[in-house]
Amino acid sequence: MLAIVAPGQGSQTPGFLAPWLEIPELKTSLGAYSDAIGLNLGHLGTESGPDEIRDTANAQPLIVAAGLLGVQALGEDALIDVTTGHSVGELTAAAIGGVITNLEAMKLVRERGLAMAVAAAHSTTGMSAVLGGDREEILALIARLGLVAANDNGAGQIVAAGDLAALTSLADSIPSNARVRALAVSGAFHTHFMAPAVGHLQEFTGTLTAKDSSIAIISNKDGARITRGQDVMDRIVSQIANPVRWDMCMATMVALGVTAVLELPPAGTLVGLIKRSMPGVETLALKSPEDLGAAKDLIARHAGPNAKATS
Repeated sequence: MLAIVAPGQGSQTPGFLAPWLEIPELKTSLGAYSDAIGLNLGHLGTESGPDEIRDTANAQPLIVAAGLLGVQALGEDALIDVTTGHSVGELTAAAIGGVITNLEAMKLVRERGLAMAVAAAHSTTGMSAVLGGDREEILALIARLGLVAANDNGAGQIVAAGDLAALTSLADSIPSNARVRALAVSGAFHTHFMAPAVGHLQEFTGTLTAKDSSIAIISNKDGARITRGQDVMDRIVSQIANPVRWDMCMATMVALGVTAVLELPPAGTLVGLIKRSMPGVETLALKSPEDLGAAKDLIARHAGPNAKATS
């Protein structure tokens, strides 16, 4: 059984799209996405520096566009059994399942990024990954400092979010068996700080017609396996201000019997978590067109008899 997963914000690096745009069909698609949302994604993915692509309003559309290009590069006959995404990657997964079209996903992620950037601008907040340590002890420390465990990523990684001063205190008081790494994001995503963005996204998604997914989608909310289109959209909107339970998504993949996971570009982060939490599962990070041959081989060997083509 094969799962395709889409990464979230913070996975982008300067110039990562350049090799993909050497494929004419992908360059054309990216141009269409750019025109649809009024944002030069080609510039962002090939020429922009780390600060420009760190901006939430830029980062989120860039990441979803990259995932959609990765799916396109795999070909229309690429078969998968289940899909999921981390945070903004859930929009990529929704497009893969056909809940919304690629252009609708791009328009939605543009609205999401802008709304979350506005919400972030009203507070001095950020996010830091806590690596290692005792899970319960780390969660207690995060709560004591008034922070939120915004991403529970499993594999000994919990992302704390909230006030920057509190994040500094977290780094200063972390146990010796753990370490803290600040993330390249501009706000406390998946916390109450993002509540102002929820209403805007609810209004925007009301203009879309969500179709039921042809592929099972695993939700960040609780690891549930869902296909009903409106349920997918409702969860995507509410998740903006609620924690991402990636640990539960991985647990669901294990329970379903997933034998291989392919991560879409900008790939690498989720594969690292999966290797530690899903031992025995074959993984592949689709980082550049050079990986396409290996990716298609992975699909051929692991897609189940009931697998569906990506939309």
